[in-house]
Amino acid sequence: MPRTPLTQISSVSWEHPADRAALNTLRAIPGFDEVIRKIAGVFGEQGVRNLFLGDAVLVGPTQRPQLYAMYQEVLQALDWPMHGQAEPQLYVTQTPIANAGAVGFGNPFIVISSGPLELLEPDEQRFVLAHEVGHIMTGHTTYRTIALIVLFFGMSALPLLASIALLPFQLALLEWYRKSELSADRAGMLGTQDPRTSLMTFLKLAGGRSNGDAIDLDAYIAQAAEYEMGGSTWDSVLKALNTALREHPFHTVRVGELQRWEASGAYAKIVAGEYIRRGSEAERPLRDDVRDATDYYAEQAKAAAQSVGDAIGRAADAFKEAFRSASGTG
Repeated sequence: MPRTPLTQISSVSWEHPADRAALNTLRAIPGFDEVIRKIAGVFGEQGVRNLFLGDAVLVGPTQRPQLYAMYQEVLQALDWPMHGQAEPQLYVTQTPIANAGAVGFGNPFIVISSGPLELLEPDEQRFVLAHEVGHIMTGHTTYRTIALIVLFFGMSALPLLASIALLPFQLALLEWYRKSELSADRAGMLGTQDPRTSLMTFLKLAGGRSNGDAIDLDAYIAQAAEYEMGGSTWDSVLKALNTALREHPFHTVRVGELQRWEASGAYAKIVAGEYIRRGSEAERPLRDDVRDATDYYAEQAKAAAQSVGDAIGRAADAFKEAFRSASGTG
């Protein structure tokens, strides 16, 4: 199907309201800049490449040419290049686990496992590629790379972080990591310009191949709505605890988020050409991001917000105090 190139589109057009607010909250944690500086300084650009690419194959015109051609179409749909940057390199690595990631500091690149290439149809693979390009265009890769290094080695195994209160940092980093996925999912839908294919991708990632049996996207959408709507205040707390140490939101949550975004009319407006162009957006103050995120959370968890809000506030104060003590700041 033909896809409309989104000329000069800014990533602000697809940013999820909770994404930037969570990142600004993370940046505000005492010790955050020190963690970023230490990890980036130790590993560096080449160190990250060595970590991820030892067993990967670079995709190009003669190496997986069909995948390369699809990738070029994704870049065109999202109007790469940005600011004259070369296109991010795309690598494939052999593992049955369906995964992909955009990593790196100054020159990010994309690694996709063989799992989604074997599991998904071509247009569903296109969604995955556009999702990863969206991470790069939104400026996620530095912090996501830090998160992956921390998770790969374990924070206790990184002596350079010995002076940092680790658990609060890890929880805040993972909270932002999950919210960044919601922004990239929107970029994925814009790269495919096929909402149902985008949602079908998550059905297959959650349930695997059909192996000749029938799979029902509408039933899965209803399941996603049931997961998000059902339950008591305590159930909402348990859901938060279940995801606290996860890198990714549950697939049902991501389906619900994308469906609501499409239903809001925002997706259709962007495809029709009504979106923020690069260089036209002013930096938004943190209070605006927090207000947007507050509206989002209020809509998703009205009952739980009032009951657990005070507890969350007390926990946040405790986290801040722990970081002050660790960093020696007042």
